Amino acid sequence: ITYFNGDDALVLTKDGAIVDSFGQLGVDPGSAWNEGGVSTQNKTLRRKASVTTGRTDATSAFNPSDEWQQFDQDDFSNIGLYGDSTEPTPEPDPVTPLECGATKTLISAIQGEGGDSPLINTEVEVEGVVTADFQGDEQLKGFFISSLAADVDTNPLTSEGVFVYFADTDVAVGDHVRVKGSVAEYFSATQLGDVSQVEICATGLSTDATAITLPVADVADLEAYEGMLVTIAQPLVVNNNYGLGRYGEVDLGTERLYQGTQVALPGDAANAVEAENLKKQILLDDGSTKQNLDPIAYPGTGLDAYNTLRLGDTVNTITGVMGYSFDRYRIHPTVQPEFIASNPRTDAPELAEGADLRVASFNVLNYFNGDGQGGGFPTSRGADSEEEFIRQQAKIVSAITAIQADVIGLMEIENDGFGENSAIASLVKALNDEDTENSYAFVDFEVDQIGTDAITTALIYRSNKVTEVGKAAHTTVAPFDYSNRPPIAQSFQSLESEEIFTVAVAHLKSKGGCGSAEGNNADLGDGQACWNEIRVAGANAYADWLATYPTEIEDEDIILVGDMNAYAMEDPIRAFADKGLKSAVAELDGDTLGYSYSFSGRIGSLDHALVSESLLGKVVAATDWHINADEPISLDYNLEFKSSTQQAGLYADNAYRASDHDPVIVDIKSAEPIPAEQAPVIEANQTFNIVENSEVGTVIGQLVFSDGDADYTPVVSFNITGEHADAIAISATGEITVAKVLDYEQQDTLTLMVRAEDSAGNLSQEQQLNINITNDEADDTPDEVEEQPKDNDSGSFAWLSLLSLPFVLRRRMKK
Repeated sequence: ITYFNGDDALVLTKDGAIVDSFGQLGVDPGSAWNEGGVSTQNKTLRRKASVTTGRTDATSAFNPSDEWQQFDQDDFSNIGLYGDSTEPTPEPDPVTPLECGATKTLISAIQGEGGDSPLINTEVEVEGVVTADFQGDEQLKGFFISSLAADVDTNPLTSEGVFVYFADTDVAVGDHVRVKGSVAEYFSATQLGDVSQVEICATGLSTDATAITLPVADVADLEAYEGMLVTIAQPLVVNNNYGLGRYGEVDLGTERLYQGTQVALPGDAANAVEAENLKKQILLDDGSTKQNLDPIAYPGTGLDAYNTLRLGDTVNTITGVMGYSFDRYRIHPTVQPEFIASNPRTDAPELAEGADLRVASFNVLNYFNGDGQGGGFPTSRGADSEEEFIRQQAKIVSAITAIQADVIGLMEIENDGFGENSAIASLVKALNDEDTENSYAFVDFEVDQIGTDAITTALIYRSNKVTEVGKAAHTTVAPFDYSNRPPIAQSFQSLESEEIFTVAVAHLKSKGGCGSAEGNNADLGDGQACWNEIRVAGANAYADWLATYPTEIEDEDIILVGDMNAYAMEDPIRAFADKGLKSAVAELDGDTLGYSYSFSGRIGSLDHALVSESLLGKVVAATDWHINADEPISLDYNLEFKSSTQQAGLYADNAYRASDHDPVIVDIKSAEPIPAEQAPVIEANQTFNIVENSEVGTVIGQLVFSDGDADYTPVVSFNITGEHADAIAISATGEITVAKVLDYEQQDTLTLMVRAEDSAGNLSQEQQLNINITNDEADDTPDEVEEQPKDNDSGSFAWLSLLSLPFVLRRRMKK
């Protein structure tokens, strides 16, 4: 029995040989094969009773009326009967019940020591205890059994559990069962298939879970637990939720796992990181082969727009049965895991203290607005309908308005120019409708398209915070004529500080489509995937282009943002660094543990904010805002593969899962605002003392003055007026020094007027300055003179002699 669309050929094979066929291989009959009154479209067909052998030539001309009878569509009457017979199929002969306790094959013998069973295609009878029941239609359609205690062998390399693909006999956990079936490897998972009988021997038994600890010494070690009930009683971290909605899968690991080339150099070092990652992980599955189940398996409290399961969340214990499929060991839980929100959402990134400018990078994941008037969907990318577009736009707007960046570089926006109905115009209008406190604008490059790709880069900014200066620039010369998107750049000036800086946006060639890559662009196995040579060429050319000041503003403060499709230690990022453009996040963090993207259970930074040396010193904070990479894809704007309940419950018009890339945010402290021109101010009536006869250059004191805009227009000179104005000098810093030897007898006080002048020509008010000249005679007294006793007759003469000494000494000094 089969159900199909009626215009394709069907072939039934056994051991590679065709045993029956329907239709003709390699022939397109249009919508159906029609001949002899029998059609293969919208009909029920039943094989004629006269046909007793299969049609083994699938390439010969096909006439459906030769072998088939036609009935109305969906006519299931007498289904299962052969040809035109109306007689029911005879009841099969009674089956002899299996004998519990009789000779049997051990489960460990079925599993063997290697990856494949040594008993493939052998019919066996086994006994065991049911450890997990997944017999439902939306489950695995079978159950797991483990060896009876008495049957457990002593070989640690042989598993004591196996999956039984059978749902016709209802079993329950704890049942002791005997099963007759054939050993098979189903996509490398050992199981019992073609089961003919299941006998329940007893009920209510228990099986202890076998403890496993991660990391394992070798991934292959997990084969010894295939089919068994196991438990991992250690904290595990969610590393991948991409398949959560579709497959009910969550990758768990001992820690956050990074792309090898995010934390190590490409080649052996990066590959060694990945080899260790494999030992640290296990896949949590949901006991089902069905896709897009409702409800979604995890978290147990129900996934919705506000109850998420993010990368970085944790679980302390996992208990279930070990399965294997799609090249992964996986645990189907028998106890509902309890997740802990260890990596909670944040409402918005906080502006760093002291920052006055914010620049961001944001990949908006195929923001295409149809015809810009509510129609034109689906386009080549992005939303399939206006409804999806409205949902997509609401999320992107929520993210951008929360970021509060003054300039944002965008990637993956529709490349349809800058007109009224363009995607960029649509986004800016939506931003201004939502955020009335700011005024968003876009940089208009005044072309119909930038390059020829369906997507492009773009620049938007808050015109109430910054203004464009210079020329909006872009180039499509090689290597930007193919693969690497054309670079764009514009210079801006802060309205507050008048700081000028240039923002450029890049989007280098992705790592996809490796099949057509050749030479050094092929995947060389060093962790960088394919097209690395093209990305390196783009990085070097981009840096060289920026060095030409394409915006015609020769300012060294440059920030290059974008999706480089290269992790932190890969060649393109190191090429940028060699050209003087370094990662703001890595430089401030001191490591490469930041991330903006998750792929296959590994995190890393594909999105970067690279700054010039002059700007790096002004960066006060840089971070990735984890609103997308950590979130399940099920929470995005898309409607497909979701029930009506999920379309409503999994969606909210918030920032989370607005895209697949996290925004990168850089906070900058620009130069202090230039104050209004201020004249210097000298403190009034300052007085200083100086001993007469001091040498030229002797410091008299420090003039007290202030200058409010000294950083911009400092004081350059002091003008001195008055009698003996040439006797002193005042430096630009206010230091007063002797310019001419002073004589106390000629002038004991200098009264002068002083005025300061700054570099802009601003003059202070004139202030009086007093210089007192002190007599130096106290310093002229000879040290050799000793006082004589008063009762000595010579005492009077000695004092009289001393009275005349100062005059004599002073006169001698003046000679």
